Amino acid sequence: MLAHFSHHIVSGVLTPLIPFIRDSFSLSYTQTGFLVSAFTLTYGIAQLPGGWLSDHMGPHRLIFIGISGMALCGLIIGFSTNYILLVVFLILMGIMGGGYHPSASPLILSTVDEKIRGRVLGIHQIGGTGSFFLAPLVAVAIARVIGWRGSFLSVSMPTLAFGIVFFMLLNRWGFTQIPTKAKSDNKADLDEKKGQILSLLPVMTLSIFIQTFINSAISFIPLYVVDKFGGSKEAAAMVLSIAYFAGIWAGPLAGYLSDRIGIIPIVLFTGIIAGPLIYLLNHVSLGVSVSAILLLLGMTQYMSMPVTEVYVINHAPKKNRSTILGIYYFASRGGPGLLAPVMGYIIDRYSFSTAFLFTGAVMGTVGVICSVIILLTREWKK
Repeated sequence: MLAHFSHHIVSGVLTPLIPFIRDSFSLSYTQTGFLVSAFTLTYGIAQLPGGWLSDHMGPHRLIFIGISGMALCGLIIGFSTNYILLVVFLILMGIMGGGYHPSASPLILSTVDEKIRGRVLGIHQIGGTGSFFLAPLVAVAIARVIGWRGSFLSVSMPTLAFGIVFFMLLNRWGFTQIPTKAKSDNKADLDEKKGQILSLLPVMTLSIFIQTFINSAISFIPLYVVDKFGGSKEAAAMVLSIAYFAGIWAGPLAGYLSDRIGIIPIVLFTGIIAGPLIYLLNHVSLGVSVSAILLLLGMTQYMSMPVTEVYVINHAPKKNRSTILGIYYFASRGGPGLLAPVMGYIIDRYSFSTAFLFTGAVMGTVGVICSVIILLTREWKK
């Protein structure tokens, strides 16, 4: 949990600081979308080699880079002087962070009983969502005193130190083993694994769209609150934290329920409600309604994360788990990097309303299609 918290805290201050950075560099919505894209797209792409490297180098090294490497980039961002340099350093941060998730999840689940995998990953998720919950509050409070660059510096220094200590602990605890290649399977086992792998596709696709579309919509919430409703930057940060607060309890809840009733009901539930919730951002006001929708969006996003990871690990061949997880993280974490600039462009040309209508409609359509395919796929019942 502490490692997951440390991995996300530095990048977590970016979104709540967008209004400060926008004013500092006089950016358009499209340019602010590219700021989000610079990190998230690179972060997603880096999951692919990150997963492969974890399978071949050992997870402890990738976890270390995913914490201390990102923190080092956060320190550099604290000294950036213009928009271009900020984009470059965010790209470097994304590269450094790509190996954490494909390494951490298999490492954690290798130490626990299969019957409690869902709730264990849900507990692990508390660290990540806890960092996103605290990041807006901490980042804005520091930025008001010493500027947005000071926020990056303040969270990066202790994170860098923790990453070094945690790496030493992983070595001491013996978490340094590289996965070994499994023996050849007989034809029946290979046929079963093939069916299981095919059943991954609709589940992974649905979860990828949920992460991409909800994350992209949430990334514009601070500007939505400031520009649409005339709210303060502090109010924007507090509203943003509500979405991440949901993850503190939604992830463990989803993990517990998946261990009791199965993964697929959770996947179907989140896939169906994600699109309508994004669209409902067009019908909120600054107060209870926007808080309620953001809480539900956060719940939806963070319920789908741990159950999808468990599903992938349960169905993927052991020797390739990190690699397949890397593919999943590549698309789900990198997807917002592609969608955020598109949303920024739509907002620049049209409005926030059009952007939320577009993303909600696409997400709703994908949710229905993937849900039907999952229900028609019998493999998931095994």
